[in-house]
Amino acid sequence: MLDRLIMNHDLFDYVLDVSLRESDLLARLREETAKMPMAEMQIPAEQGQFMAFLVQLLGARRVVEVGTFTGYSTIWMAQAMPADGKLIACDVSEEWTDVARRYWTEAGLADRIDLRLAPADDTLAQLKADGWAGTVDLVFIDADKTGYVGYYEAALELLRPGGVIILDNMLRAGEVIDPSVDEAGTVVIRDLNKRLHKDERISLSMLPFADGVTLGLKR
Repeated sequence: MLDRLIMNHDLFDYVLDVSLRESDLLARLREETAKMPMAEMQIPAEQGQFMAFLVQLLGARRVVEVGTFTGYSTIWMAQAMPADGKLIACDVSEEWTDVARRYWTEAGLADRIDLRLAPADDTLAQLKADGWAGTVDLVFIDADKTGYVGYYEAALELLRPGGVIILDNMLRAGEVIDPSVDEAGTVVIRDLNKRLHKDERISLSMLPFADGVTLGLKR
């Protein structure tokens, strides 16, 4: 018997039917985002639920999100945090995050989310300067792929031991295994996957769902 299940569309629909707990508000935000330019940047619902699970598992009170888009992933994580938790959301687009703010307010989560409209490198450096180094429970990285190495290194500095990094789009729609693809973001992710495999500062797990989700637990 094979030890790996081959997932077809019908079986995947079944998994969602018996496990996904997406609220009406989140579904509306996902559907609104799907009509926008760059809608492919939206994470799927099952990934959002998985990240919320990790937030609860860690008891996370400090979360940093690098790449917020329209705030869908932000809501999943923020609603899983305790009332005194704080999520720092990093993005550069006022247009996209205006949508996010609207839904954060409706969800009653605006007081847990601190949106920083600035280059993420600057925001991460400021957090370190403000004394957040070694105190963050979870960092989610889902922004410009060419910046991933810098974001990863900054995230490791911010995380406490036992904190978790989530890196999104680590399979690049399968293009990481195609040597003919030399698009800059894919090249960075391909190299970063190799780097993470050898990085003894973390415990590592790559999950082959969504577009490839890599977890790193800081040792």
